[in-house]
Amino acid sequence: MRTYDLTPFYRSTVGFDRLFSLLDRATPDGSPGYPPYNIERTGENGYRITVAVSGFAQNELSIVAKENTLVIKGEKTANENDKQGEVLYRGIAARAFERAFQLADFVAVKNASLENGLLHVDLVREIPEAKKPRSIPISTGTQAPQVEASTEKAAA
Repeated sequence: MRTYDLTPFYRSTVGFDRLFSLLDRATPDGSPGYPPYNIERTGENGYRITVAVSGFAQNELSIVAKENTLVIKGEKTANENDKQGEVLYRGIAARAFERAFQLADFVAVKNASLENGLLHVDLVREIPEAKKPRSIPISTGTQAPQVEASTEKAAA
């Protein structure tokens, strides 16, 4: 049985704090689930989710981003051409899956690609200008701030 300790990610990532908390709660027994996936940081504001989807074609996968949730679904389509013989042992999982990820505020899906059985979903955190920190100049004048006359009368 494999367990994942997500504690190092709390210290080194920005934007996925809620995601790791949800992952901790979603797998209380430590089982990673199906399909396996990786979450990696690709830059200061860039992330990549890689999901192992071997055996799935591009038209059998769907990615939906709604509000702060990213849902990746895979459904195998029944194909008569695949049934050429009797399967004696099935070690390659071909079951349908749905994997949901909670995204932090201002994290958006930038790109998705399927390569060598791995689905790569690139994310970027784009903070609006209004939410970015800004520098406030400090005045060095000796004048006290002027209070308007109407404010003084209202206070009296």
